[in-house]
Amino acid sequence: MMSHQKINFDHDSNDPSATYRYEDQDHDQLFFVTSYSDFDRLAHGPRGVEANKSIHVYRFRASDGSMVLLNKFGNPKEVMNPAFSRYHPQLNVVYTCTEDCQDNGKIFAYRVTAEGNLTKIGEINAGGTSTCYLTIDRLHRNMLAVNYWDSTLVVAPLDLKTGKFTSTKVQSVYDPKRGVNMKASLKLDGGVNHSCNDASTIKERQADCHSHAIVLDKYVGTIAYVPDLGKDLIREFYYNYENASIELQINEMPSGMCTGHPDGPRYFEFHPKFNIAYVVNELSSTVAVFSVDRKLLEEMSTATKRQENMSRFVGRSTLTLIQSIKTIPTAFDTTLNTCGRICVHQSGRFVIVSNRGHESIAAFRVISKGPKRGQLKAVGHYHTRGETPRHFQFDTSGQYLIVANQDSDSIAVFTFNLSSGDIKYTGNEYRVPSPNFVCCCPLHDSITPVPSSIIGEHSFEIDSDIEASDGSTITINKDKENLEEMLKVALLQVEDLKRQLSLVTTHT
Repeated sequence: MMSHQKINFDHDSNDPSATYRYEDQDHDQLFFVTSYSDFDRLAHGPRGVEANKSIHVYRFRASDGSMVLLNKFGNPKEVMNPAFSRYHPQLNVVYTCTEDCQDNGKIFAYRVTAEGNLTKIGEINAGGTSTCYLTIDRLHRNMLAVNYWDSTLVVAPLDLKTGKFTSTKVQSVYDPKRGVNMKASLKLDGGVNHSCNDASTIKERQADCHSHAIVLDKYVGTIAYVPDLGKDLIREFYYNYENASIELQINEMPSGMCTGHPDGPRYFEFHPKFNIAYVVNELSSTVAVFSVDRKLLEEMSTATKRQENMSRFVGRSTLTLIQSIKTIPTAFDTTLNTCGRICVHQSGRFVIVSNRGHESIAAFRVISKGPKRGQLKAVGHYHTRGETPRHFQFDTSGQYLIVANQDSDSIAVFTFNLSSGDIKYTGNEYRVPSPNFVCCCPLHDSITPVPSSIIGEHSFEIDSDIEASDGSTITINKDKENLEEMLKVALLQVEDLKRQLSLVTTHT
């Protein structure tokens, strides 16, 4: 049996594999699991059961990896096909969005309690169809969202104190298609099933742009990376956090080796320490590894602060492809598999990918030293005990992996070896109709580190050279008012550090 511990990973050490700090894990850790409830309105074709409650809330027990169902929630007529969720970094609020190719998606905000109760505190029209990804910016001022079917990118402002939406509609919409109408038909109108990976399906689905994620650079929060699954591109956009808008496409580049076969970039992840990013390619079953030009990002950040014209950066990419590695064995037919999620483990030592068709989790070790630092080496493949592992999530300790097997109507729990990357089935499995997303919701204590949202509220600016306690970076305008606010922030940070120190002292 695994120890009942929380592990904090020190990303600032010289080696991301070096140090773990153990703390007692008595706090509540909930998992928010969403399900498909109306298959006809999707671009793809699930094979499981439509859910009559589209949200399940579980309490997770780190002592044995078991989960206890606390709540079934979500009338499918209102919360239809919720398929991506995001937990607020500082508030007990979870957001989820709906996939609907026919009508605009919705984004819901719920307050979460330790008992698994959900109270809706907001709802907003997503400004596009088949909403599939949510990001909260580093100042916690805005939510960025992606609509897969029509490819639009939107921004919605958030209330800093409550996490509620400050409007009933998104503030800005960016259309990478530049007004061009969709060429492909909806599935109900004779269009293809996007679950398939054959040549005719790919030809039709790649007739249009299909944005699938939006991830802000981790250094300055100025560039938004958007994998375009339809056009095999990674697009780089300038995000103006002050205006809450995506204003300009800076660059676009291939998501793979340009072999002539489709890649289908799906998700984009940064390494926590190295200047490295990973893209999982859904159709080619590969992970593309990119080096990240941090100096260029900082140059863009400086230009933003000076309110310079950002068009001078057009055509310059912050990414360079350095590796492409398969997620399935070479003997397995690529057309029978599509990749699901990619995740960089909290320790920075591993990258994990789910394979839908091969029905496996692929684990890769991150090379930590030498000229290939940040590149990947295969560890192994592990069966997910179900079909179509669309999504998975680690618990806060990084020792357990919860997998959503969409087409076998189940979620399964595995242990994860922090040293080797080996994955083992715990025997814990739960019946959930068509699960598509697993969101970890560790309830925040009443005393928490000072969030970057408070810093942002007092007009502190982002800078990559000064690091705050929560990992964000700031500079401060040195007038009296801002210095007074800086003192308040510092005092709160000191109190939080004292609290953390007392916890470490108590349990050592």
